[in-house]
Amino acid sequence: MPSAPPRSNAWHETNGERGTGANTLTSATTPVAPRYRDDASGIPGAPPLAVLAPRSAQDCAQILSTLQRTRHPCVVQGGRTGLSGGARVRPQEIVLSLERLTQAPEIDPVAGVMIVGAGVALESARQAAAAQGLFLAADLGARGSATLGGMAATNAGGPLALRYGTFRQQVLGLEGVLADGTIICRLDGLAKDNSGYDLGQFLIGTEGTLGVITRLALRLHPAPRGRRVAICALDSADAALTLLPLLRTGLGALLTACELIVEPLMTAACTSQNLRYPFQAHCGAAVLIEVAGPDPDADGARLESVLAGALETGLLRDAVLSASEADCKRLWALREGCSHHLLDLPAITSLDLSLPIPAIPSFLSDAAMLLVDQTAPFVFGHMGDGNLHYILPGKPDTQVLVRLFKLLARHGGVITAEHGVGLDKVAYLPLCRPDAELAAMARLKAAVDPHWILNPGRVLPDPLPAGPPPDP
Repeated sequence: MPSAPPRSNAWHETNGERGTGANTLTSATTPVAPRYRDDASGIPGAPPLAVLAPRSAQDCAQILSTLQRTRHPCVVQGGRTGLSGGARVRPQEIVLSLERLTQAPEIDPVAGVMIVGAGVALESARQAAAAQGLFLAADLGARGSATLGGMAATNAGGPLALRYGTFRQQVLGLEGVLADGTIICRLDGLAKDNSGYDLGQFLIGTEGTLGVITRLALRLHPAPRGRRVAICALDSADAALTLLPLLRTGLGALLTACELIVEPLMTAACTSQNLRYPFQAHCGAAVLIEVAGPDPDADGARLESVLAGALETGLLRDAVLSASEADCKRLWALREGCSHHLLDLPAITSLDLSLPIPAIPSFLSDAAMLLVDQTAPFVFGHMGDGNLHYILPGKPDTQVLVRLFKLLARHGGVITAEHGVGLDKVAYLPLCRPDAELAAMARLKAAVDPHWILNPGRVLPDPLPAGPPPDP
């Protein structure tokens, strides 16, 4: 068995015990804490051989350089809120946990920049920004436990991506450690920097396969003075696509979120989560809209005017507008209740699809025909950026997924918008990415991780073992 990383400030856990230095790693006779085995996907992982938790980039570099030398695989874990198996442990893997990389947010209010540890939870960072009258433009349902490093590694999206872009757009720079132990540090927070390759952005969205993010420089925005929320009833998802350009034109930069819920999901969520159904009559689809800006009253009046026009033309069947922050929370509870309802089901296959926005109605129609013999899916998502959460009741069925993903590719879509590839979607990635691109990804991986020790089997399949030399 390979030796462990040299003694450092990282704590380690083996046999259920913690220490302040990494000595030797021995097979655990008593498993380490069960929480380290997997992520939120619900599929159990293997007990990790050990858990290493660096406190700094230097600790992380020492660990990775040693693991590279001993060729021992490790899996990186942040808040373990992912849904694609990216943090799930495979046999004989070591866990590299970022839970001790919790440098408190340091905020420069003039530059609008936050320097923060990768192990800090999103909600903590948002609260720190708010205390300075600033706004970190990222939000997720798992905001209390999702960590900033994991969000950068997966380029997380969420409802605010419509206005502010994905998490990539919030990152001005970062400190990270490549898989060979090389430390890169670009934390100056410069809005413009063309001095060579942007190595920080190089790590974003790679799901921890090329390096480990340890600190981030995040862009902050002036905090909106308030928000207004509306939920609208429509006949179908087709009508929602007609509504979207009207919202963009009428609301401009005020439009913060635009969330689609296809029935019967909202009805089911209201029933199971004890929520009040918002409309007088049931509808085919609902759209939740949020605007936020410097003048809540004027912003609300503008939203009301746009929706009044859509009601007059018959595009909307009904609309409910917030009159207070409490109303905003109650309306958002309808959207978040959809997620809670689905998580309460015995078994689901959660798909995270990305489509060209105009293709959404035709894809949904074609998918319904394709799956006519299956239990009807639940559909909701971020309509403004084409991200659909397409939920199939029951456990994954490979044949069904292949057919569905092929249909998705024909409509110009890809198999994941924000949850990532992880372990669970590696086999399906060739359905939406050409062989030449996958080969280029593998070359990049091999360049910084020659022994494929960092998050192996995630995003890219495990490399085949070297074969015999070719005949002369």
